[in-house]
Amino acid sequence: MTWPDPPRRGGTAWVWVLATVVVLVAALGITAFVTPGFLRPAASVSGLGRVVRGAHGSTPPTAPPTTSEGPPVSIPSARTPEPHRPQALADPSDCSYPPDPAAAAGKTATPPADGPEPANGTLGVDLRTTAGDIGLTLDRALAPCTVASFEALAKQGFYTGTRCHRLGTTDLQMLQCGDPLGDGTGGPGYTVPDEFFPELTYGRGLVALANAGQPGSGGSQFFLMFGDTPIPPSYTVFGTISDAGLTVLDKIARGGVDTSGPGAYGDGTGPPNIPVGFTEVTVQG
Repeated sequence: MTWPDPPRRGGTAWVWVLATVVVLVAALGITAFVTPGFLRPAASVSGLGRVVRGAHGSTPPTAPPTTSEGPPVSIPSARTPEPHRPQALADPSDCSYPPDPAAAAGKTATPPADGPEPANGTLGVDLRTTAGDIGLTLDRALAPCTVASFEALAKQGFYTGTRCHRLGTTDLQMLQCGDPLGDGTGGPGYTVPDEFFPELTYGRGLVALANAGQPGSGGSQFFLMFGDTPIPPSYTVFGTISDAGLTVLDKIARGGVDTSGPGAYGDGTGPPNIPVGFTEVTVQG
């Protein structure tokens, strides 16, 4: 048996060293590419995401996460107390509904006439959907301008035939509806004045107006809260959801979210697996 000659300085040894370095660098690059958080941050997920009406140039990601069936949805049973203003609004309150050229209308709607609206009393609304009926009680003392707009849209049949396009079941437990385009980009062609206040909190049993994250950008979209909704006091709460309506929402939530299709938002919210379309929206009285 003969032994190979010992490596010579500056010869074969350096070849082996160089080869080893190349292999290690390649392995490091592959690991960094496939492992979130290793040399690159994992994709961040916002708790708020796009709860707002929020189109204005933003679109869902082209490659949303492909979650099939996640863990069972945990829904709190206790209602969030209905909010009350620390100081009552003027009754009547002056309202105006300027045009919104930035939003895609999708449907023609006539806003309420500018001028005084009552800031007392309630209004009953029945959302008849393909998943079950959801009753609302709208509070004029909380948001007279928003209630007047919702009433006008309902009486015009604006919501009939539209669908609820966004469901959240984890950090943001709500169902968002009211977009005539069904993708989060549409509105009625006018805006609704902000009527939120710092003491507002959100959660199970409340309904609030969505907006585009800018002052006075509310429109026709709204979200129905069936659970935890940790958001800042920047969304007008204008009513409550009936017990029977919450039962319907709980069923929709337990059906899960489609996070793999083109309508997914990339933050765990997306179209509900149980489709929710409005067959009729009626105002009581």
